[in-house]
Amino acid sequence: MRPDIPADHTSEAERLLRTAAQYPEDREPLLLQAAAHLELAGARDRATGLYDDLLTGAPDHPHLVKALKAANLWEYGHEAEARAIIDGLRIAEPLEPAPWEIVAETLEAHDELEAAHDSYTTALNLLLTPGEEVPYSAGSLLLGRHRLRRLLGLEHDDWDALGDQVNKTSVPLDELHDPKRLWALGSDNPAELRAEIARLRAELSSYRSALSRPFPVAVLHWPAAELTELLTAYPTLRTEYPSHETHLAQLESSLRELSSAGTPNLGIVTGTVPSYEAFAASESASPSDPTLLPQYATTLAARGRATSWPPARNASCWCGSGRTYRECHGAG
Repeated sequence: MRPDIPADHTSEAERLLRTAAQYPEDREPLLLQAAAHLELAGARDRATGLYDDLLTGAPDHPHLVKALKAANLWEYGHEAEARAIIDGLRIAEPLEPAPWEIVAETLEAHDELEAAHDSYTTALNLLLTPGEEVPYSAGSLLLGRHRLRRLLGLEHDDWDALGDQVNKTSVPLDELHDPKRLWALGSDNPAELRAEIARLRAELSSYRSALSRPFPVAVLHWPAAELTELLTAYPTLRTEYPSHETHLAQLESSLRELSSAGTPNLGIVTGTVPSYEAFAASESASPSDPTLLPQYATTLAARGRATSWPPARNASCWCGSGRTYRECHGAG
């Protein structure tokens, strides 16, 4: 369904809410989608209610929920509350890109350009280490900051140079982010118009590429207790998982190989035995069938259960060791 009018967005939100009630394990991503549709329908107070509902529990991504709530509140007149949430997020310094991007874009949308620039810069200093691979999810921070710096008339710095490197379009970022581009659309010069059409096509290609990968290419992670339960119930899967330590090492190795091969938007999904058994039942297959494992991982990713990989170096490692990624699996 592609909603085009408020009533369509409201209907889609109601459908997502019913689905969330039916599948409580996917409640958070479904409620976030429902809230987005309610915002587009103009029902921003209802969207805020959904964000509050999530925050009263223990959401997987509390900083993301708070950032979305702040952006929504500011749009319908609750500026003071939105600012307070944003200030709290900036102090909390979340180690994931999405909240920072929402905060920066919200500030920019309300002409707080310096604060938006500071948010982008703080996020990059927290999440990225110069000279190391840029996670797919952090690339948009570099591009957003580059665009904002062009708007502010600032000179290139090292982060802008890195943004040029991650730019996948055929047009340089300085051209894409030129604040004077709107003038070209009113030009009588055919060369200027052709150049602007080329830039628009490059942007469209980038957007289409992002839309073609709506969820990460994800690998399946089993926590130690879940893997023990899985192998006890289905011992034939021991050929896939000789030990938990081997499983973790193979998972990180697979992700690095995919990254080296140029695969963007990588992620990790965490499995549970009840969820896996339910998936097998839905496929009319036996949970002992190893060919179900990658299908299960893809299904979890499509349901919004993937965590972006690689994490920020100072973020907690994906394996649940309690150490930072830099100290744990990111050390290799």
